[in-house]
Parts: sequence; structure tokens; C-alpha cells
Amino acid sequence: MNVAVSLLPTRALLWLLCGFVLLLVPQWDRLPVWLIVACLALAGWRWLAQLGRVRLPGRWLRLTIMGGLIAVYVATVHGRFSVDTAASFFVLAVGLKWLETANRRDFFVLFFILVYLATVNFLFRQGIGWSLVTLAGVVVILVALQLLHTPPDSRQSAFRGLRRLGTMLLKTLPVVIALFIFFPRMAPLWSVPLVSEQARTGLSDSMTPGDISSLAQSSERSFRVSFGGDIPEHRDRYWRGLILDRFDGHTWSQWQEEPYRRLGRVDRDAGIETLAANQYDVLMEASGQRWVYALDNSRAVSGNISEVPGELFRLERPADTSVRYRMALEPETGEVGELSPGERRRYLQLPSSGNQRSRQLARELATGTASDLAFANAVLNRFREQPYYYTLRPPAMPDDPVDTLLFDDQRGFCAHYASAMTFLLRAADIPARVVAGYQGGSAGADDAYLIVRQYDAHAWVEAWLDGQGWVRLDPTAAIAPQRIESGLRDAVAEEGSFLEDNWASPQRYGDLALVQWVSLQMDRINYNWQRWVVGYQGQSQMDLMSRLPGGIGLRELGYITAGLIGVALLVAAMVAAFRHGGGKRPDPATVMVLRWERILRQRGVAVPAGATPLQLASLTEQQAPSAGRIARAFAGDLNNHYYGTGARLRRGSRHHRTTGLRLMRRRLAHVRRELKRRSTTHGPARQHTADPARRPF
Repeated sequence: MNVAVSLLPTRALLWLLCGFVLLLVPQWDRLPVWLIVACLALAGWRWLAQLGRVRLPGRWLRLTIMGGLIAVYVATVHGRFSVDTAASFFVLAVGLKWLETANRRDFFVLFFILVYLATVNFLFRQGIGWSLVTLAGVVVILVALQLLHTPPDSRQSAFRGLRRLGTMLLKTLPVVIALFIFFPRMAPLWSVPLVSEQARTGLSDSMTPGDISSLAQSSERSFRVSFGGDIPEHRDRYWRGLILDRFDGHTWSQWQEEPYRRLGRVDRDAGIETLAANQYDVLMEASGQRWVYALDNSRAVSGNISEVPGELFRLERPADTSVRYRMALEPETGEVGELSPGERRRYLQLPSSGNQRSRQLARELATGTASDLAFANAVLNRFREQPYYYTLRPPAMPDDPVDTLLFDDQRGFCAHYASAMTFLLRAADIPARVVAGYQGGSAGADDAYLIVRQYDAHAWVEAWLDGQGWVRLDPTAAIAPQRIESGLRDAVAEEGSFLEDNWASPQRYGDLALVQWVSLQMDRINYNWQRWVVGYQGQSQMDLMSRLPGGIGLRELGYITAGLIGVALLVAAMVAAFRHGGGKRPDPATVMVLRWERILRQRGVAVPAGATPLQLASLTEQQAPSAGRIARAFAGDLNNHYYGTGARLRRGSRHHRTTGLRLMRRRLAHVRRELKRRSTTHGPARQHTADPARRPF
């Protein structure tokens, strides 16, 4: 059985529909395609019902639709439960709610549900662009709420609703800003992972040669870096993240897997105090992993990361949102330790078979060199002197990949060459490991910070040399020095493969100055938004407060917040008392009549009680004949205001009401000037009386 629709105001429903669509946009790449299509179809069904072309489904049909969509949802979730899946189910529930929005009560319920949907968006999208889209959606549904309360025959437009919302926003904005700055930022009582099921682009904890070359076709940001001193040269920007030391013949992985950590959000607060000359601040995008990236000889400054063996750094929990941390560069101590027997076995591990030609090459090079350093240089010279090519289009190497690269194809990406060199070093009994991270980074707007993108992903080698410890060896620098000196674009310029699969990326069009300028300006806006708004948390707030006079602490911050709230409430109460406590404000026209009477009495005219506007005009003309015409026109305006077309306009259009009152004020001012001039010229006026009559208002 289908249900007839109790028609809601069409304009209000249309704006509510538009607000729903806007609030879905920030989640377009997170939600399954079927779910987005289903929600739009359900909302479209409600709109067609509003137009009278279909009828809303009855109870049993609604239950059937709901059961079918929930069954599809359960089948796609596969038993996983997280905030991500819960938010998706909430979107489905919002879509189903459209089928039972038949009256004003349902409209109110759906309005508040959409407000909650707007807050859910901020769990997944916190950039300024997506925040503005969500804010636009909230504004649209607020306009819909205003149109719901507009009489059907009213001419009130959505534009006036937007103007009213803007006025309200301007009134509350100072309070919102003050509370944002001063309200104490405390850690939540509990936390849960936010985007546990969402796919991420970035380095993983294993590397099969070819994996990193796929990252090279992505221009997504990995992290941004601000330096307290000079920015290091491009060739010195090696951002270490992972050590891969186990090789099975095809894939490099970590010898010891990352330990399991309980679910929960990471602490993304690193403070905002001034960077020292040797410090740098990193704002890392959500990666879903615990590892972070740092330059050689760094130590942790912020407390949200910790150092682990291998001079690496880790978060307490996987980064399911952007995280900010701070590092400091320290001079090398010159102290070199010793590798334990267990570590030596670990960094010499190779499969028992496979890649025989490479093993033979390592033995030959070892025979002809006098030291481990000489062997490493011999390998680098081979890469430098023989026709090896650096390419983003490496061939497949399914069998004996090291042999295939070194002796057959001689074409590969950084991961191929790092894997081959580590294999040769280990075959020559030299401890070695693959290090995965990023190399380089491009300048942000005005060279204020660095932007490190996924195509900056890189792999290189570290070898243990007696007396020197771990030494970085990068075969890519020998084969394609442009990659290390200036970046990937220059290294593959001849091949033309830079971002060839990513035509929509602004970075692909590096020769278009305007495109690059716009991209950098937008990135700077978003970077500052992430640092100073999204990242404004406990330590950041206390750092900012410490710069204010008196060194404000947490207790003083609480007092300030309580005072601001108290003042805001007091001002609101005073405004409410002024508007409503004293009764209804007098009509402006009545105020002008009283002022007219007072002007006449000041000129010595006896004004009887209850004089009509026309009687007041007659008294005025007797005192100042030159004001007679204006006075009669003013009296006509007053009568029209109360009894004529002005009364209808006053109840309808605010524009007409304001225009009419402005004209009457000008005429009253003219009458006053004429009476004053007449009084100055002819002296005090005689006393006149008028027949008492009841005022028509």
C-alpha cells in the first residue's frame, strides 16, 4: 500500500535535499558506490512524491526496502566493525529516512539528523576545502528550516534567509573564536580508530621491486616540513622510515614485524612554540601506519613519537588522521658501536638458492677489492659505468629478479637497484639493509616549507663498514644523479613517464606557472588550516597561552573561559530583557506623532489630547503657512500608515515599510525646520486650540 504525501513547502524540501547532497560530497570516495546511488535514489523518490508523480511507500514496502539495503550492507562489510563502517550505516539510515518524511515533525527529525551527518564528515575530512563544503551544506539545511516556517503565500526568498543567517553568524562569531582559543583542550576520556578500513597510499612494511614505482605515479602529499633554520639541500633530504632486512628472493620485509597496538587515535599535538635553528616540524598525512619519517641524526623533540632501534621513530598507534611531530638535528658523535652476532646474521641473511649469477659476481668483486668500502665502490662504479637505466616502466622480473636486473634487462627503479646492491653486499659477507622512505621534497609557497609527495618515495642501501658504522649507499645516485639532485621529474624527463597516469594532478604540469602558483597557494591555505586550526590542541594551546602577559596556565585558562561564557550569557540576557522585558517596542509612526506634538508645544501651541494628524497639520499651517503642504502630506502618510495600503505593506515587505518610515521622518524634519524658522522670525506664537477629537490610532 502506498502512502499519500502530506505536502511540505516545496522550497523547504528542495533546499533540504540539496543540503543532503552537499553533505554526501565529502564522503564520496569513502562510501561504496551502491550506497551513494541508493541514498540519491531514495531522496529522489521523496522529491517525485512531493511533485505528485509517485506516492511514498507504505509500511510493508518500506520494511522490504530497508531489509534489502541492510542485507546488502552486511554482505559488503564482511563482519568488520569500525567507526568507518558505522558511519556508512548511518548514511544508509539517513537515506531511508527520506521515505517517511511526510509532515513537519518528520522534517524536523531529518534536519537534526543531517546536522549530525555534518559532524560525521569531520571525522574523515578536515582540510579547509572539505570543511567549507560541509559548512555550505549546513547553511543550506538552515535555509530550508527557515523556509519551512514561511507562510505559503509569503514572498520571502531564500536570499533573505541567507542574509539572516549571515547576520546571526556575525553576531556569534566573536564568541566562537574566543571560546576556540581559550576553552581548555583536554584529552578525550576514550578514543577509537577513525578510518580503520579506508585504503591509504604510501609505503608498506614490505617491498617487492616495482611497488615503489607505482607510488611514483601518485602526487598525493605524504608530509610537509617546516625548518627553524636553513632548508637542507635536495641531495641531503633522505627521510628514513623503514628498515627492510629480510629477503625471500623476491620481497624485502622487516625481520621483526610491527608489534600489535591496541586500537585508538594517536596524539597528533606537537606544540606551536618557535622552532629552534636545528629543529624541524613535520605535519604527516594519515597513513594508517605507526612509522614516521626523519632525517639522519635526528632526535625526537615532541612527546608523541619515540625512538626505536635502527635510528627510527614510531607513533604509539597507527596514524588514522594527520599527525604533527617535531624533530631536532644533532651533530654526529663519531662513536661507532659493534654489531652483535645476532645482528650480523640478520643483516647477512639470503635465501639458500637463487640468483646464482649475482652470487658469482659478488665473489669476483670481493676477490679484486681490499676492503668492504672498496667493494661497495666497485658495485657503484658498475652501476655508473655500465648501461643501466632508471625508469618508471620496469619490465617484469618474476624469476631471479636480481640476476635479471644486473645481467639481462638493466632497467629498473630505485627499489630494483637497492635490492640488487643489498644482495651483492650480503653475498660478499658485508652486513647491509634496505632503507625505505622518501628523498627530496619540493618547495611550498614562498619557500616557507617543503612538500614531500608520494612520488618522492625512495629506497636506498645502508652497509655496515668497520670503523664507520652504518653508511648510506644509494645506487640511484650513480645511475640517475638527477633523481637525487633535483627530483623525479628531471630523472625521467627524457622518458616522459612522470605522472603519466595522473592527468588531473597539478604537479604533472610543472611548466605552467599559473597552475603551479594556484596549487601552491591552495596548499599553503590548507597547511596553515591543518597546523593552527585542526592541530590546535592541548600543548599547542598552552604554548600559545604562555606567550601572553602573565604566562597563563591551565587554571587561569579555566577562569578566562568561565568569564567569557558568563559575559556572553549576561549580554544575551540583557539583550533579551531589553527586547522583551519592557513590552512591545512603540510603533515608529506613533513616536513621530508624539514628537510632532512636542514640537508644537515648544512653539507655544496648545495641542489638545487626542488630536488627529490632520488637526496637527492645521495647527502647524497656522503657525507656519510655508509648512502647510508638507504637514498635510505628513498627516496623509500617517493615516495611510495605519489604515491604507501602508498597513498592508507594513505587514508584508520590510523594504516598503522602511522606505515609508524614512519618507515620513524627512517630512517631519522639514516641518520642524519651518516652525523653527517661523518662530525665530515672528516671535512666540499665539495660543491656538483645536476641537478635541479621538486620534484614529
